[in-house]
Amino acid sequence: MSEGHSHGLPPKSSISRWFLTTNHKDIGVLYLITALFFLVFGGLLALLFRLELISPGAELLGSIGYNQAVSTHGLLMVFWFISPFAFGFANYVVPLQIGADDLAFPRLNALSYWLYLFSGILMGVSFFQGTTFAGGWTMYAPLNTPAYIPGEGLGATSVVLALIMFTAAVTLGSVNFLTTMYRMRAENLRMRDIPIFSLSINLTVWMMLFAFAALLAALMILASDHIIGTTYFQYANDGTTLGTDADNPGASLLWAHLFWFFGHPEVYIVFFPALGAMAEIFQTFTGRRLVGRKWFIISMVLVALQSFVVWMHHMFLTGINLPIKTVFMATTIGISLPFDLMVFSLIYTMAKGRVRFKTPFLFALGALILFIVGGITGVFLGAIVLDYQFRGTYWVVAHFHYVMVAGATGLFGGLYYWYPKITGKMYDEFLGKVHFAVYFVGFNLLYFPMFVAWETPRRVFEYSQDLQIWHSMATVGGFILGASFLIMFYNLFVSLWRGEDVGDNPWEYATSAEWAVSSPPPLENFPGVPTYASGSLEFMDDAEVARRTSGSKGSGVAADGGAATDGGTASVTAAATATPTTPAHETAGEEHASHASFWPFLVSLGGFVAFLGLSGVRTGSVVYVSMAVVGGVFTLGSLFGMTREPFHAPEMAIAERWPFAKVEKMKLGMWTFLASDIVLFGAFIGSYAFVRVAYGWTDWHHDLIPAEHVTMPGLINTYLLLTSSFLVVLAMVAAKRESRKGTVGALVGTFALGVGFLINKGLEWEHLFHISTEAFPNGWNLSTNIASSTFYLTTGLHGAHVTIGLIICAYMTVRAWNGAYQGDDKPIEYFGLYWHFVDIVWLFLFPLFYIL
Repeated sequence: MSEGHSHGLPPKSSISRWFLTTNHKDIGVLYLITALFFLVFGGLLALLFRLELISPGAELLGSIGYNQAVSTHGLLMVFWFISPFAFGFANYVVPLQIGADDLAFPRLNALSYWLYLFSGILMGVSFFQGTTFAGGWTMYAPLNTPAYIPGEGLGATSVVLALIMFTAAVTLGSVNFLTTMYRMRAENLRMRDIPIFSLSINLTVWMMLFAFAALLAALMILASDHIIGTTYFQYANDGTTLGTDADNPGASLLWAHLFWFFGHPEVYIVFFPALGAMAEIFQTFTGRRLVGRKWFIISMVLVALQSFVVWMHHMFLTGINLPIKTVFMATTIGISLPFDLMVFSLIYTMAKGRVRFKTPFLFALGALILFIVGGITGVFLGAIVLDYQFRGTYWVVAHFHYVMVAGATGLFGGLYYWYPKITGKMYDEFLGKVHFAVYFVGFNLLYFPMFVAWETPRRVFEYSQDLQIWHSMATVGGFILGASFLIMFYNLFVSLWRGEDVGDNPWEYATSAEWAVSSPPPLENFPGVPTYASGSLEFMDDAEVARRTSGSKGSGVAADGGAATDGGTASVTAAATATPTTPAHETAGEEHASHASFWPFLVSLGGFVAFLGLSGVRTGSVVYVSMAVVGGVFTLGSLFGMTREPFHAPEMAIAERWPFAKVEKMKLGMWTFLASDIVLFGAFIGSYAFVRVAYGWTDWHHDLIPAEHVTMPGLINTYLLLTSSFLVVLAMVAAKRESRKGTVGALVGTFALGVGFLINKGLEWEHLFHISTEAFPNGWNLSTNIASSTFYLTTGLHGAHVTIGLIICAYMTVRAWNGAYQGDDKPIEYFGLYWHFVDIVWLFLFPLFYIL
């Protein structure tokens, strides 16, 4: 790609390019580099506490230092390294594999990355706010609440807010990938035919969309406990012992349910991309199509579905009754069966092909071996009786790392596999094999002794002197494992400058579409519009596209590839070695896609400043309060600037869009986002129901809610919102009829009714805050009891959604006044989807909080 066709992007050698870029390949590289940084960060923390564990006792870090190192190591590795590392490859490879020029929403893709980066920076800042979070990476209640955090706990609050920012990044990415994969596949490329890696990403983002929404609910509730004083996860604390709180007997179990509803799908969110990369690598280096491909895909779908019905096996030590535990034991054992099929599929692929032991294959094979060990040892934890013995011991630590690091190992194989495509250079094969050997020995020396020393309690630096030899071995293994990455970084960095230049396809049997273009690929990916209409990859030029879209006759198939989409043959194909010419979409003066925007960076920067300020607002510090206000205003201003920026992200003229061929890109994106929002509100409503049942459903209203909490304000608000939804429909009708006054009038009416809702809600809250009765002499506020906390936080979340909708409505009203939307009601329809959803949510909240 010449600089003349850089679409406003500076060259890659310019630092400014990396702040401006929205191109999926650049974003993928940024994800990979940033994730590797967090790998080093988390790895150094691990080496610190492994040094501590050479002998029993906290002699190096001290007790609080040890707890901080262990907790933040887990958080960094699970959240900031392994999943973002996988999505570095997803960003780079998936659009190439499915025949798309970019992701559906390029600026949202950039925004997702910058939110991820700034969330990690906020995590790092927490170390400088007294102490960072030290309650374990699972953040169990009540140890995650301010009462049990040393000092002011600002660092712990920053960690919670960093996780919220990270979760926002994940949600944006999930919406983007799903919209892309259902709307922007090359013609005739069915979902079941796309390469296994892309399929694994598709299933991963579906799991992320729902699992992270539950985590977001848990984190928002926890943040409110930290910042505004709600009492969801609080227990009574007499200063010396952990007591139970009669007002909230379900606090710790509530956190466990919310966290593990996310936590167990997260295991597969981590492993699925690695599994997809392993399948690609096995096919390429055996010269054999994946054996039982159809059943492999079905197994992945089954695991993705089952992942949401096994979470309670992490809670066998709680007071949940035995019949329910037995059900979850059965589902836990059941989820292993599809994995057995996938493992045997990879083994038979290897057995029936001719293996080439290159570095990517060694890592993929190593990942398979580690996962088998992790899976076998995990079966013990799925049995209730055995779990009673092993839970809370180093058996769990070893099992967990054999599973999770198996995923990381597969992704390191992916790094070597796609490194030539990303850089255009070949790594040093000898150093790659040395890296694998040192890595594999170091990992097993680190974690296998933990199975032997399983009686060591988790997260505790004291252990029996008899087990010291095993912990010493593990520490040596940890340093060997860390040293292996020095080899990897040296190899990849030096190869970037001195490595052998590679062509389009350096691997003999790689046949997926990313190998049909140059290494690295051009900015717009392909020399024409990709199509599989003939059964193999071809590229259509402008004349063919024009003929196809207008119905006129013509010709113009360019660059016949002749490749299966996913390793179908053991021969080199023309598609994998095609030389790209001038892209069809860069001829005939067609408008180019945009690839540069500074606004995603600015929005994320503002969010970082606002969240850093929020971490300390409860102290009353002018500095923290100012940061929160300035950051919030800066974020809103940047979002407004982003909406006003001319940015062109065209859809493919010809594409496979089943099953959403009749759903516009923006509408599909909105549907996907609202699916996540349903889970978010569902988690809040479920939390309310859980703590109310734990307290006593009927006693709840009698003991915890004042008589002044009446039905009428909620009923009035119900009428206001229902009427506002009707006015949004009228605005759509007026826009379609090109009635500017009608459109403006309906939008103004919607805005006025929404403001009325908020005013009425505010008056109700103000009244409840200041009641003075014998039962509630200090009013009924956020911190009064668990009932007040659930009421204010859940209805407050809904009110925040109404406020966001009003900001959008005001913006659209101004645009409609200036003549926008006439004859085009689509933008109002997309807003209407959101507004109707908010109204429907209120129809659930009204009876829950005002009637039942």
